[in-house]
Amino acid sequence: MSSAIRRHWFLVFLAFSFSIGYYLSNFFAVILEWSLVRDTIVFAVMWAMGVTLPAGQIRQSLRCPKPSLLAIIVNVIAVPVLVLPTCYVLTDELFGGLFVTAIVPSTLASASVWTRRAGGDDSISMMTTVVTNLGCVVVVPIGIWLVLEQQVQMDPWLQVSKLSWLVAFPLALAQGMRYFGASSWADRNKAKLGFATQVGILTMVFWGAISSGGTSASDTEGVGGGATLVVLIVCALLVHWLSLRLAVLLARRIGLSPSQQIAIGFAGSQKTLMVGLQIAIDCGVSVLPMIIYHLGQLLVDTVIADRWKLKVEDMQYSDPP
Repeated sequence: MSSAIRRHWFLVFLAFSFSIGYYLSNFFAVILEWSLVRDTIVFAVMWAMGVTLPAGQIRQSLRCPKPSLLAIIVNVIAVPVLVLPTCYVLTDELFGGLFVTAIVPSTLASASVWTRRAGGDDSISMMTTVVTNLGCVVVVPIGIWLVLEQQVQMDPWLQVSKLSWLVAFPLALAQGMRYFGASSWADRNKAKLGFATQVGILTMVFWGAISSGGTSASDTEGVGGGATLVVLIVCALLVHWLSLRLAVLLARRIGLSPSQQIAIGFAGSQKTLMVGLQIAIDCGVSVLPMIIYHLGQLLVDTVIADRWKLKVEDMQYSDPP
């Protein structure tokens, strides 16, 4: 049991952080006023993620941009489109949270990890995460304006400015530091930076849970109701699986290699928890869809990656799971 907890400590603390923040939201409500602290955490986490990204793999992907472009299209367009029908089965708060999940960028960490685990080309996943994270400065405000305008009162230009400082700038700063000599330091301390990143994410989960717990009684019942929660889980898992399968099938249709198909599948369907939590809190929608989607992609993609790895090793790669 203890070894299992050590391996999956992040998932354990993720559940713990959300539970404490959600059910004791009144006690911790004052924390919601510390917006500068929250922004600083987001900035630091994005920088820590960015400084460990090797630029060489990004340059490698630029030489053959078609696979990365396909993954970007799936991540930015296909996933949000797949979420739209869920508005008929979810409450406004939960649909808003799931749509925010769909329009945030690909994850900077797990997409590459799962791609390597499955034997895929992680230069594609790295390129996809960098482009979608930089592009979210425009994509997120447009998505909110098009779909959530009636539900969310937010100045799109203010959101562009905020995302530029909290997402695009720390990533650019991190890559600039690597270029000017910090790459060796970052590579030596990758494990420590990764741990700090996970602690930052857990802090944002706690913050988002407090925000969600402070909703009206009816909304809280809707979020926590058993049937509604099951529907949300099914919707989140289905959107992730369909977008992953779509990405792989499109990659196969245009004749890309199995290793490229694997990378496109993971990078195209996965979403980053950090940016998603920040946007959900700013929009005042539930963070629960973002957390469920993230947990789902971790669990589902682990199974898929192991199956793909066996197929690649046996040189018998055929249909996606």
